[in-house]
Amino acid sequence: MSKLSFGTHPYLLGFDELERLVERTARTGNEGYPPYNIEQTDENGFRITLAVAGFSEEDLSITLEDRQLVVRGRSKDDAERVYLHRGIAARQFQRAFVLADGVEVGGAALENGLLHIDLNRTAPENVVRQIKISSGPFGFAGSGTDKKGQGQ
Repeated sequence: MSKLSFGTHPYLLGFDELERLVERTARTGNEGYPPYNIEQTDENGFRITLAVAGFSEEDLSITLEDRQLVVRGRSKDDAERVYLHRGIAARQFQRAFVLADGVEVGGAALENGLLHIDLNRTAPENVVRQIKISSGPFGFAGSGTDKKGQGQ
């Protein structure tokens, strides 16, 4: 017996994009750096906080790429500094978060070595639409074709 995947389940039509999003999220391979928190700030608000000690605003970038929030950090090389011990990680990183439809970035702020990114979820409209049933073969209402399948 073959196992049905999420996107090919017969009752979930049109969700194949969701399965691709899950696969893309699993492949990000962030290795845990930098550490982050995700908190719910209110009913429709979230905050992602990344620990980015040693990074300035100029070293960080936040982009939204096809529903994927990507945070990148690249610190400038301290060639003139000589470290006797370097325990504060300042390596470059990329951290990605997939956002659901209706989730928008509200803003970002860097404070005390923590990068805060606020997200807001807008409530989707509940739309009820009546579908007209037509009779006869290929007689879809509003399709722009006559009964022979020719354009009007």
